[in-house]
Amino acid sequence: MDERDRFISSTKNMSDVEVENKLRPMSFDEYVGQEKIKSNLKVYIAAAKKRKEALDHVLLYGPPGLGKTTLSHIIANEIGSQIKITSGPSIENAADLAAILTNLGTNDVLFIDEIHRLSKSVEEILYPAMEDYALDFIVGKGPSARSMRLKIQPFTLIGATTKAGNLSSPLRDRFGVLCRLELYSVEEIATIITRSANILGIDIEDNARYEIARRSRGTPRIANRLLKRVRDYVQVEDKNIITETDAKKALELMDIDENGLDFVDKRILRAMIDKFGGGPVGLETLSATTNEEVSTIEDIVEPYLLQLGFIIRTTRGRMVTRKAYEHFNLPVPKSLMIDDEGENE
Repeated sequence: MDERDRFISSTKNMSDVEVENKLRPMSFDEYVGQEKIKSNLKVYIAAAKKRKEALDHVLLYGPPGLGKTTLSHIIANEIGSQIKITSGPSIENAADLAAILTNLGTNDVLFIDEIHRLSKSVEEILYPAMEDYALDFIVGKGPSARSMRLKIQPFTLIGATTKAGNLSSPLRDRFGVLCRLELYSVEEIATIITRSANILGIDIEDNARYEIARRSRGTPRIANRLLKRVRDYVQVEDKNIITETDAKKALELMDIDENGLDFVDKRILRAMIDKFGGGPVGLETLSATTNEEVSTIEDIVEPYLLQLGFIIRTTRGRMVTRKAYEHFNLPVPKSLMIDDEGENE
C-alpha cells in the first residue's frame, strides 16, 4: 500500500497541496508552535537586517508534515525577500543549480526540499556558493583547461530534510542555523485546527477540535487533513458545526482510533502479538509477514509506536509492551507484568 493513501500519513499527497497553500501562515505571529525556533529565528533575522546582510544558511530538519516549507516562506517574508523553491531530486546537474543561483536577487531565499537527495556533483558546486557567494567552473579540457569563478548575489539557502543523518558533513557544516522541528502538543494542534476551521469556514466545538488533535499524531499536516474529512462528513449531514460526536463518528469511519492508530499500525502490532508472541521480531520478518515495506515500518510506523510506548527496540528485535496489550484489551503476558522496559538498542 502507498504510504500517502493513509489518512494519518505525514507524507504530502496531492490533496494536501491546495489546502496547505490556503492554510499556510505567512508570519511568525500566525505560526503556532516551535516557540524556541521562532524566537531564535526572529533574533537572527533582525540582526541580519540590521547589518544589511543575507541571513546565515538555515537547515530545517525533523519528521514530515511539521511545517518546514511554511517556515521557509515565513523567513523570506520576514526578510522581505523573494523565495525560490526547488527540491534535491529535481536539481539533476551543476548547470541546473547554476541557473537557479544566478537568477537570485540580493538576499533572496533558495529553499531546497529533500536536500539530502542532492547528487554529489551538485553538492560540490553548492559549497563555494554557500561560503563565498561564487560558482567555480572548469573551462576547457586538457592542458588548456582553466578554472573560472563567477560571483553571485548574496543569498540564504534554506535546506529541509527528514533525514539529517543522510547529509554529508561538509554540507551540514556550512549551515549557520540548525533547527530541529519537534512534534506538536495536543494543545498546539487544537489551536491550529481552530485557525484552519475559521479559514475553511466551518464552526467547530472545543471538544471536537481536541478529539481531532488527539488523533493527529502531533503533526499539523495530518490535523488539517482530518479536519477536511470531518468537515465533509458534517456537511453531508447538513450541519454547520462540527460537534464532538460528529468528529468521533467521522474518525471511526476512517478507522482512526483514539490514539491516532490506523489499520496499518494495528496490523503490525497484532502481527507481533499473534504471530510472534509479542516479539522480539526483526524488521525483515515483520515486513514479510505484514506485506509492508521495511522503510515504511522503520520510518513511518515505528517512530510513532515508540513514542506511544507500544513497542521497544532491543538488540534481538522489536518487542510489544504492556501498553499495546492493554490497548487491544488482551491479557498481558506475565513477563511484561514484571518488566517491559527492555534493552535499548
